[in-house]
Amino acid sequence: MSYKVNIIIEKDEFGYYAYCPELQGCQTQGDSLEEVMNNIKEAVELYIETLEPSEVKRLLSKEILTTSLEVTVA
Repeated sequence: MSYKVNIIIEKDEFGYYAYCPELQGCQTQGDSLEEVMNNIKEAVELYIETLEPSEVKRLLSKEILTTSLEVTVA
């Protein structure tokens, strides 16, 4: 079965960090964007395999909204 999940990816001086907000503790890192994408896909798949079907439905039905916000700092 296929699922769509939200993935947040952050880049810093050490590489990339990715996590899935719906799945607490499901996170990984990588030296490149391609590596972190492969790593988070594997992490999500393994995480979901540990869940009961009812847990999968509950966790992956969360509504997650993202936006950008411009702020001014004095």
